[in-house]
Amino acid sequence: MSLFREMTNNGMIGGVVTYTTLIGGFCRVGRPKIALELLHEMRGCGQHPNCQTYATLLDGLCKNLHFSEAMALFQEMEDKRLNLNIVIYSILIDGMCNAGKFMIARELFNTLSTKGLQADVQTYTIMIKGLCKEGLLNEARELLEKMDENGCSPDHVTYNTIIQGFLQHDETSWAVNISR
Repeated sequence: MSLFREMTNNGMIGGVVTYTTLIGGFCRVGRPKIALELLHEMRGCGQHPNCQTYATLLDGLCKNLHFSEAMALFQEMEDKRLNLNIVIYSILIDGMCNAGKFMIARELFNTLSTKGLQADVQTYTIMIKGLCKEGLLNEARELLEKMDENGCSPDHVTYNTIIQGFLQHDETSWAVNISR
């Protein structure tokens, strides 16, 4: 950070890539508040965060259990009518599932089509994992079927996720059948 400050003291303004890298770094070392401050500083310098900047910060906030800040950032992104893609939604859905805020995750997932977005294999897998974690195994199985019906083929991660989910709830017969 001192090198970055030296750079700015010498009249050089960091670009979007520099700020995004710093934001990601601070999130990875458990300092998301500083990452948020950098976002504000970035804007103050006339730099406009891009989708990668927002995705990096949103992911860092979720992984560091700063869910209210993550939701506020997401709301800000929506209010600014930024082009929110499936990656942004997947990050937030995953964060909410991991935090035990499954109802929020489900609501976000269910609004994808109204936002003009199609869930991809990663988004479906995240939701299947969340359903299994909540013990909603029939819904997980139904979502796996719906996924295939919607033209999104499950991959090995999807199958491993649902098999693990069923095994964790002692549903060994179904887990064995799907693995064949």
